Amino acid sequence: MDKLVTALGPVFVAGLAIQQLMEILDPILDKVSGEFKRCVAGVISLVAGLGLAFAVELHVLNLIGALKEGQHILVDTLITGVIISGGTEGVNSILKFLKYSKENKKNDAAAKSPENANVNALAAGTTTVLVPTREALEAMNKK
Repeated sequence: MDKLVTALGPVFVAGLAIQQLMEILDPILDKVSGEFKRCVAGVISLVAGLGLAFAVELHVLNLIGALKEGQHILVDTLITGVIISGGTEGVNSILKFLKYSKENKKNDAAAKSPENANVNALAAGTTTVLVPTREALEAMNKK
């Protein structure tokens, strides 16, 4: 997970740059009619996000392992540009998703662990208590 956060660092920095750009442009965009301001700001951030994604060759889907061998990298770059255009909120959404995925995997592993088998066996009234092997304990500690 730490490698993944480090790998997403450039995407986060690019999102922060877009967010700061929009802060700088906000007074200028105040001159635009209120109903079009949001649309114009969105187009500017999208163009800037896509520009950064293509110029620096950032690929979020590849970083999180969502692309399979031989899949088109153009789609990855386009999606990365859209994520970057959302500022830091886009990257934070990815990190939250990854955190929830990691927690789900931990919960699934805990449900299948030998310790839970002991509790289930005792609750069922059996006298046999399972003891986890050293390998099982080491595998649980690595997760």
